[in-house]
Amino acid sequence: MAVRAAGRRAREVRDGLDALGDGAEFAWRVASGALSSRIRRYLVEVLRQASLLITGSVLIVLGLVFALGLAIGIEGAYASKIVGAPSVAGAFAAIADLREIAPYAFGYMMAAKVSTGYVAEIGTMQIAEEVDALEVMGLDSVLFLCSTRLLGTWLILPFVYAIAIVVSYVGSFVAVVMQVGQVSAGGYLELFWKFQSPQDYLFSGIKGMTMATFVVLVGCYYGYRVRGGPVDVGRATARAMVVNLIGVHVIGILGSQLFWGGMPRLPIGG
Repeated sequence: MAVRAAGRRAREVRDGLDALGDGAEFAWRVASGALSSRIRRYLVEVLRQASLLITGSVLIVLGLVFALGLAIGIEGAYASKIVGAPSVAGAFAAIADLREIAPYAFGYMMAAKVSTGYVAEIGTMQIAEEVDALEVMGLDSVLFLCSTRLLGTWLILPFVYAIAIVVSYVGSFVAVVMQVGQVSAGGYLELFWKFQSPQDYLFSGIKGMTMATFVVLVGCYYGYRVRGGPVDVGRATARAMVVNLIGVHVIGILGSQLFWGGMPRLPIGG
C-alpha cells in the first residue's frame, strides 16, 4: 500500500510538472504571437475583444474597487481614531488603495469575470470542433483565439486600471471625510498625497497588469486545452479559477516584496 501510494504521488507530481511546462510553453506562444507582426491580420478581432472588455467588465471591476475603497476608508478612519491621530486615515488609504486594494480587486474581477468567460467560450468552441474548422480554413487558432484576447487586454486595461485607482481613492475619501467625518478634507488630503509617489503608481500598475495578463493566459490555456463535452468545460473553468486565485496572490506577495519590501518609501522619521 505504501509503495502504491508513493507511486501515485509521484505520478501526480509528474503530471503537475508536465502541465506546468505545457502551460508555460502555451503562454509564451500566445504572448509572442500578440507581439508579432502576424497579429495585424486579426486587428479587427483585437478591437472586438477590447470592446467586449469595455462593455462587459469595466463597470463590474470599478464597482468592486469602489466598494473596497469604502471598506479601506472605514477601517483606516477607525484604526487611526483608536491611536488618537484621525488624519492618519489619509496615509492609510493612500498606501492600501494604491499598493494592494486596486491590484487585488483588479486581479479578482479579471479572474472571476474575464478569465472564466474565456475558458467557457474557447472551451465550447473546442468541443464543437470550431477550433479545428479555423485550422482547416488556414487560420492560426492560437493567434486568432488567444493572442487577440491578450492584446485587447493590453490595449484597454492600463486605462481601466488608472481609472480604478481614482475610483478607489474616491471611495476612501467618501468613507473617511463624508461618512465617518472625523477629519477635514484638507487634513485627509495632506497626508494622503505625502504617502505616495510616481514610482508607487508605476509599480502598482505593473503589479495589476501582471495579474491581468496571468489570468487571461490561464483562461485561454484551460479553454484551448478542453477535450470532451460540456462537463469538461465546467471542470476546466473550475480549475482555471483555482489557478487564478493562487496566481493572483503569489503575484501580489512577490510584487509587494519586490517593489516595497526592501524600501517602503514612506515619509516617516528622518
